[in-house]
Amino acid sequence: MKLPKMILFDYGQTLIKEKKFDGVKGTQAVLAYATRNKYNLTAKQIQERAEEINQELGRFDPKKRHLLRQIEIPNTMFTPYLYESQGIEVPLSIEEIDKIFWDAASPGVPTDGVEEFLDFLKESGIRTGVISNIAYGQQVVANRIYDLLPKSEFEFILTSSQYIFRKPHRRIFDLALEKAELKAEDVWYIGDQYECDIKGALAVGIMPIWYIGAIDLPYVEDANILTIQNWKELKEKMNYERIK
Repeated sequence: MKLPKMILFDYGQTLIKEKKFDGVKGTQAVLAYATRNKYNLTAKQIQERAEEINQELGRFDPKKRHLLRQIEIPNTMFTPYLYESQGIEVPLSIEEIDKIFWDAASPGVPTDGVEEFLDFLKESGIRTGVISNIAYGQQVVANRIYDLLPKSEFEFILTSSQYIFRKPHRRIFDLALEKAELKAEDVWYIGDQYECDIKGALAVGIMPIWYIGAIDLPYVEDANILTIQNWKELKEKMNYERIK
C-alpha cells in the first residue's frame, strides 16, 4: 500500500455524520421567514410538493441517483421554483435558505475520530480535499464543514451543485486531480457509498477506501477494497506502512 500525497474525502457520513433527513422540519424553518404564503400552505404540504417534483426528476431516487443520473440539479434552480410556484415569497438568498433548511432538516456532527485523523494527515504532510454529491450550494457546504471541523485545511471542496457532475462520473474526479496537480496513483479517496465513491474512484485509478463507520449501508466484503470502520484503524495502517 503506497502512501498518498493527498487524500480526498466524501462529505456526508464520511467527514460528517448527519441525522436522518426530515424535510418537513427544514421547510418549517424556512417558512418562518416567508413574507407571503398565498395559499396558507403548511410545511408538510410544501414538502409533499417538493417530493412530487423530485420524483418526476429522479432527483433523490435511490435506484437512480448514483447509477443513472450523474448530473446535479442544484438548489439554486430547485428552490426558487418550489416556493414561487406555490405563491410563497421568502426574502432571503438561496444560500441563506439552504443553510436554514439544512440545519433544521439534517444537523450533523463530525464522525468519531475524524478530527484526530485530519490532524495526523496535517502532521504527516498529506494534503486533503473534498468531493461531495450534494444539491446545497458550494459555499454553504464549505461553511458547514469548517463550522464543524474548524481546524481542517482542505485545499478545495468540490460539490456537484457547483460543477454539474455527480460521482461516480469520472469528470468530477478528473477535476479534483487537475486542481491538485497530481496523478491518480498519488491520491486516495475515502467514502461511504460503494457505487458512487468506491467505483467512481476505481474508474479513474484513484485508490478507494470504503468507510463504513457512520451508518448502516449495504456492505459486501471485497478483498480488493480496503475497508475501515474507524479512523484510528486507518491511521494505524498508514503508520505501519511508513515504518515497515
